[in-house]
Amino acid sequence: MALAADPAEVVIAVRDLRAQFGAAVILDHLDLEVRRGEVVALVGGSGSGKTTLLRAIIMLLRPAAGSIQLFGQEILGIGESAAFRLRSRFGMLFQQGALFSSLTVRDNVAVPLREHTRLPARYIAEIADLKIALAGLPADAGDKWPRELSGGMLKRAALARALALDPALLFLDEPTAGLDPVSAGAFDELVVQLKESLGLTVVMVTHDLDSLWRVTDRVAFLGEKRVVGYAPMPELIAHEHPLIRAYFEGPRARAAREQACRAK
Repeated sequence: MALAADPAEVVIAVRDLRAQFGAAVILDHLDLEVRRGEVVALVGGSGSGKTTLLRAIIMLLRPAAGSIQLFGQEILGIGESAAFRLRSRFGMLFQQGALFSSLTVRDNVAVPLREHTRLPARYIAEIADLKIALAGLPADAGDKWPRELSGGMLKRAALARALALDPALLFLDEPTAGLDPVSAGAFDELVVQLKESLGLTVVMVTHDLDSLWRVTDRVAFLGEKRVVGYAPMPELIAHEHPLIRAYFEGPRARAAREQACRAK
């Protein structure tokens, strides 16, 4: 796999990574680079290690071997204080939102600000409201409880929290899962807008074939415990690897491709 030439442009660098649970090896000899300002999706069949790789990159899982660098800093073996500082440079949207049910949307968005800054409560509330608006939610959403939100609004509230600290890097775990097609399309458009307006680098795990065509710059296909293909969608679907061909030759994949072609 070709690697980016300029280290300054590499936001995530994964080298020879191995991750395992007991004797079960999930990832082995995996390499991946993500460049500044691009949207990269991690895809593959069930059990291919997409979530394991994501958890390793965001320091929720310790790999058995290899190297992971974020912003040029090695995270394997990193100390707690350094990890705390590094976590303030990226945001994470979990699949189910993972909002605190006992906090309003505004207070949920404020959690990272309270944890990582010493700003007065008034300023934190103002920033939280700005992030809520940035995520495309109405002004009154900040006073609502997570249980009062629709699925699409819940995703946007979780996105607002992920953006709370103005991260340079954003991780999305199945951001459109469970959404109707209209809401999923609107969320994809929001991701593209945020990438362009804020200069974000985005890494997403998704099974949404429409999102792969609408949002991504490159797609990393995981199989055989490693990345077996890594390219823009038009190139990836022409890949000869049997796992990739099987994944993208089904009727749903063909429909997504045809829709993407019509949109152009």
